[in-house]
Amino acid sequence: MSDDGPLILVIDDEPPIRRLLRTSLVVQGFRIIEAESAAGALQRLGERPDLLILDLGLPDMDGIELIRRIRKIAKAPIVVLSSRGDERGKVDALDLGADDYVTKPFGMAELVARIRTALRHRVQAEGGEPLFRSGTLGVDLVRRRVTVNDAEVKLSPKEYDILRLLVIHAGKVLTHRMIMQEVWGAAGDVQYLRIYIRQLRRKLEANPERPRHILTETGVGYRLQVLE
Repeated sequence: MSDDGPLILVIDDEPPIRRLLRTSLVVQGFRIIEAESAAGALQRLGERPDLLILDLGLPDMDGIELIRRIRKIAKAPIVVLSSRGDERGKVDALDLGADDYVTKPFGMAELVARIRTALRHRVQAEGGEPLFRSGTLGVDLVRRRVTVNDAEVKLSPKEYDILRLLVIHAGKVLTHRMIMQEVWGAAGDVQYLRIYIRQLRRKLEANPERPRHILTETGVGYRLQVLE
């Protein structure tokens, strides 16, 4: 086990899942601590984990309620393990402060990528980096300037507000409700948001029908992918 890798708290009541995660993630350089219940998870927060992996189906408390309690005392990224088709649970978890989700059954490569993205996003958010670049896309948050292939792109105020929100949370899934609340000040018609996302893709993507920057998380929301 690495002595200085990120510390991950795995919260799952199934021993085989915890064993799989422990074995696979230690090889990737992470340090692992475990909890099989919500009560155990709250106790282990005192060890200041860098990230939490949380299964929503715990024996002593609903996982959504646990996220609510965790967010009152800790800011560590939370990656949720959810059942396939549990869109309501995903949305609720993200709206309460979870950073990402992985659907069971999951591939370990995908989970590791989501973990690294969540850790990187937290560093970016705390650092407040004003210049963002992802592939051909550039965003200067101070000058409110957006470029594609170094050519300036003109956005409407609402288009820019949506893109700015995605940039600040680059790599993280933002729910429809979260975006509407932040940009318009209230939850509203999701179709209205989809129109603006479509307009943004036309201006920012090489192929709007196969976007590489603004990705759709079906039934949940959108994610700004960070490209090399």
